[in-house]
Amino acid sequence: MKSIRNILNSRSKRNGNFFMTLRKILGFKPRNIKVYDKAFTHRSMNLKDEGGNAINYERLEFLGDAMLSAVIASHLYLEAPDGDEGYLTKMRSKVVSREHLNELGKELNLIQMVKSKIPAGQFGDNIHGNLFEALVGAIFLDRGYKHCEKFIYKRVILPYVDIETLEGKVISYKSLLIEWCQKEKKTFDYNVYEDTGNDEVRHFSVKLSIDGKVISKARATSKKKAEEKASKRAFFAFQNKISQML
Repeated sequence: MKSIRNILNSRSKRNGNFFMTLRKILGFKPRNIKVYDKAFTHRSMNLKDEGGNAINYERLEFLGDAMLSAVIASHLYLEAPDGDEGYLTKMRSKVVSREHLNELGKELNLIQMVKSKIPAGQFGDNIHGNLFEALVGAIFLDRGYKHCEKFIYKRVILPYVDIETLEGKVISYKSLLIEWCQKEKKTFDYNVYEDTGNDEVRHFSVKLSIDGKVISKARATSKKKAEEKASKRAFFAFQNKISQML
């Protein structure tokens, strides 16, 4: 009996801590705690409901992504009346970029609430943005559009969405650099190769050449990250010229 009581008490304490942490992040009292619990359940838990459907945050992540896009699109439409479709799409992409969503998730320390069989230190950066999107999706299901919109304004739009700042923000240095090279009819080449060195985690190195000359080098845990890092360094080498295209 004592062991059962201890288990029940530990569960009650964990649920209570989850509720209080969640309420602090949301700024309001959650009604359906189960939907938030799902928003912080990783697929590694291998949980299923009575219908055999997976219980994890991935579907909520999809919903949250749609809600973020809708609320931010509405805000930009009203704040930039002279912006055409292409301009508005570009501005929205900067707000909901994976990098920015990851920063939002980290800022709220959402990973502290994740239920997973994988140690927190083994997750990639995208877990933070995924959880943020799942949380937004859970808010929509729990309290509806108005509460969802209010949360997005409080956590995303008011502190981070400024039209002038967004106009100068670069989403992908690689895309920007390639666009500039194509416009200026310059050749470019990303020479990527595996470079493990003495690291336990596999690394990749890249040499970025423009018109046959090596402009920058970089090293990261993935090819994509290494290319982006090299592109960013090359961007600053040609910043004055590329900025004229922005």
